[in-house]
Amino acid sequence: MAKIAHEKWKVYQNVFDNYTLRLLFVLSSQGHFDELKSPISVGKEANVFSATTKDKKLVAIKIYRLEACNFNKMYDYIKYDERFPNMRKQRRKVIFSWVQREFRNMFAAREAGARVPLPIKQKDHVIIMDYIGNGDPSPQLKDSPPKNQAKFSDEIIHFVKLMYQKGLTHGDLSEYNILNHNGKPVLIDFSQGTIRKSINFNELFERDVKNIVRYFNKIGLKKDYDKTIKEITRE
Repeated sequence: MAKIAHEKWKVYQNVFDNYTLRLLFVLSSQGHFDELKSPISVGKEANVFSATTKDKKLVAIKIYRLEACNFNKMYDYIKYDERFPNMRKQRRKVIFSWVQREFRNMFAAREAGARVPLPIKQKDHVIIMDYIGNGDPSPQLKDSPPKNQAKFSDEIIHFVKLMYQKGLTHGDLSEYNILNHNGKPVLIDFSQGTIRKSINFNELFERDVKNIVRYFNKIGLKKDYDKTIKEITRE
């Protein structure tokens, strides 16, 4: 049984309401994790925790906060995604679909060849995935600029191109959603990712590229937006 009943977990940023506690108990009973360890990140809409499995392997658990989520904003994104037709504007239905969307996007990005945490299990507003780190979690790019800027940038652009070729874009790519893991980029937070059939695909794709170009220009590596777009979209 997961050690999730302790008071410090119940009250932590209000993430563990009774519904979440029951869901975590089910996931733990199914063997997906054994014990929650410590927070990795705390966001406005979701918190990420490390946890151990029975064989002491670390996993990451992302828990969306049901009452804090801006489901109206989520709905504005997901209503264009053809994978979720007839979406009704109901809080839990929208949030659960949003989380399922992130889970599916992670699989699609990995299948395309991008470096992404392996998604293990998704249920309602919870995702369990590979833990990225060496003991401590790997830092966000914003807090850990790469030593080899050109190589790191090229890898990110390569991942964006691989996803683009498969009709997927991250949707919210920036230095906040890229980890620097042992000098290599790992893309995370795919909830805003969408497919080419969505009418906002090009808008989100172009925003992703602008954010990457902006970041590397800021740290001193000169990147040109138009050239980068051509590099990614070239057959």
